[in-house]
Parts: sequence; C-alpha cells; structure tokens
Amino acid sequence: MVVHIVMFQFKEENKALNLAKVKHKLEKLEEHIDVLKSMEVGINFTESPRAYDMSLYSTFESRGDLKIYAEHEEHLKVVELIKEVTTDSKVVDYILE
Repeated sequence: MVVHIVMFQFKEENKALNLAKVKHKLEKLEEHIDVLKSMEVGINFTESPRAYDMSLYSTFESRGDLKIYAEHEEHLKVVELIKEVTTDSKVVDYILE
C-alpha cells in the first residue's frame, strides 16, 4: 500500500472559511476517484509555531494509482484552489509494508 501525506499552511485571510472549503472538497474526491482507497483530512488545533494548518492522509494500492490520482481532473481542480489559499505545503509518500 502507498501512503500519501500532505501538510498545508493557509493564508491568514479568510483562514477558517478556506480550511472548511478545502477540507470539504478534498473529502469529496473519494466519490470521484476510484483508485483512492482511503482519505483523512484534519484541521490542526495545536498552537505551536511549527504546526501546519491542515493535513491530508490518503492511501492507494500502488504508485501507479497515486499517479492516476495526482493527474485526475477532479484532484487538479482542488489543487488549484489549494494554491490560491495556502502559503506552503509539505508532502511525503511511502510504501507501507
């Protein structure tokens, strides 16, 4: 199984609204992308200066399925929204054995 984790830092302007909007749109991807086996989206509550605002944890059967997800039209729409409302993101992908 392939695990895909992304953390997002949001712009301060309309932060709460944008967090809710992005969370909703990410969670809806499971309805459109069949290679997406599972997804969890969480909004951070920690006030640490090191903390990011949101994390995404998703799983796929293979690297190929992750590539299909990354290039899927519905995913790319959400990516464009995320680019508009965030200042930074970090990603890690690994194989869970």
